[in-house]
Amino acid sequence: MDTPIFKQLWQDKYQVVPENLKKLKKLNAVATGFNTNIDAICRLTGEKLKMLIEQEGLSLAELQNIERKQIVDETDFLKGVFKTFTLGIAEEWICENQDVYAWIEKNIGYEYLQMGGQGGIIANVLSSVGIKKVIAHTNSLPKLQAETFAKNDNLISFDENGKPKPAYLINRQNDVPLIHFIIEFRRGDTMELEGKLFKCPRSNRFIATYDPLNLKLVLNEHFMKALRHEPLDFVILSGFHALQAKNDGLNLIDQAAARIKEWKDMMPQTLFHLEIASTQDLAIRQAIVQKLVPLVDSIGINERETMDVLEVINQKALAKYCNEQTTAENLLKGISKIKEITNVKRIQLHMFGLYMTLKDKDFALSLDDNLKGMLTASVVAAAKAKAGTTDEKSIQTITYDVSDVGLIELESLSIALGQPSLALTGIGRYRTWDLIVTPTILIENPVTLVGMGDTISALSLVSAK
Repeated sequence: MDTPIFKQLWQDKYQVVPENLKKLKKLNAVATGFNTNIDAICRLTGEKLKMLIEQEGLSLAELQNIERKQIVDETDFLKGVFKTFTLGIAEEWICENQDVYAWIEKNIGYEYLQMGGQGGIIANVLSSVGIKKVIAHTNSLPKLQAETFAKNDNLISFDENGKPKPAYLINRQNDVPLIHFIIEFRRGDTMELEGKLFKCPRSNRFIATYDPLNLKLVLNEHFMKALRHEPLDFVILSGFHALQAKNDGLNLIDQAAARIKEWKDMMPQTLFHLEIASTQDLAIRQAIVQKLVPLVDSIGINERETMDVLEVINQKALAKYCNEQTTAENLLKGISKIKEITNVKRIQLHMFGLYMTLKDKDFALSLDDNLKGMLTASVVAAAKAKAGTTDEKSIQTITYDVSDVGLIELESLSIALGQPSLALTGIGRYRTWDLIVTPTILIENPVTLVGMGDTISALSLVSAK
């Protein structure tokens, strides 16, 4: 296909975004839960990483010998960072050792603080695009946390007495700040170890999480009670990935499932969406898939998470195949198998340069509306990547420069499926389901990548209303 014409065709499709953003201001209310925390952002260079590795006396063989995806000591942290740096992938590992956390704080530090946790990040984005009311769950909301909320009066949470207020004005003084370290690295950065040169293939991040409240899924009862009386368009759920089976995580998921069922019964018209997120504990990952996914209407997932879910639904061969050849065609096979086994009505996949949605034909939101939602999410996510925030000004600065990577993947997928119209319209079919695919806008040298997948998933759904 003629690349300039193909690219222009998709850039023309993006012209619906400004009008679609206006529609968001008509939505009454969206609730986001459960994880909100503070992210400490640190940009780590290959040179600094090498220095830390040498400081700890780790050999290349030791670095590459990953026995667990959990931070029990300092070497685990360095193994995780080295892995994600050299592969250009994103992962989140849990740290329960306060001494190791103190070591990270001392040796890594941070450049600035920002909103963290899918629930908090999504709340900020949704409030900034003008939804009338966004209700954010917070299990800790001291002043330091409140300062990371967007200064929007439509974004509310609850003070220590259960009174709803703009979240940025609340100071629950007795709450402990929950700080996560986000280690970001840049595409093209290099480091040399034992005579071998390692080059980071893609800008991404490694997250080291020490968070006693979110690790125990502590729920704010003022938030839970308020939702019983609030007419909501959407409920966006996240935060289960931080649980651990050894710390009563399976029981906590059972308890959360019961609360979600209660909400669903009271709000039959409300659409529920779950962010899968990177879940290292296999038992927790399986419980999320078996007990939570069937309760919601939609899930959000990326390439790595697709493979992770396939592993716990007895599709290890397909997971391995997707890992070896991470193409749109193979990932579509992956999410279709997840959809078949879980029976979830809608799956939103965000991969590098391309978004794919697979949905039931009778899903509440139409094909065209899903397409518009995905295009809108791409623009807002690009604004967040470029400026580090989302508001009308940052969104307006985005030019609709559709990624070549996404266009190539889209064309390859349409050829593989024998559906040439898919490349031209973004709308097709797969088995018995509707398929919507959009090439995205990519930002060179992004200010931040934290929360990008969450922004994409939530807005793709919410802006399709």
